[in-house]
Amino acid sequence: MAQLTIRFRIRPDGRVEELVEGVQGQGCEQLTERIEARLGSVQQRSSTAEAYQPSRQLQNESQTTQLT
Repeated sequence: MAQLTIRFRIRPDGRVEELVEGVQGQGCEQLTERIEARLGSVQQRSSTAEAYQPSRQLQNESQTTQLT
């Protein structure tokens, strides 16, 4: 199974960028929804190339999310 990674970048203005790697297909929101709920509201969501690949077992959509 591929390694799943969630990377966070905290900007000086308090915005948090989240990048999910190693996850394919639809449904990445399920993987990150609890984290996002605690960090703040989602301002922008962009799917990566992995999001358009067929899902594998226990893997979902890869995306970049910006939170405030």
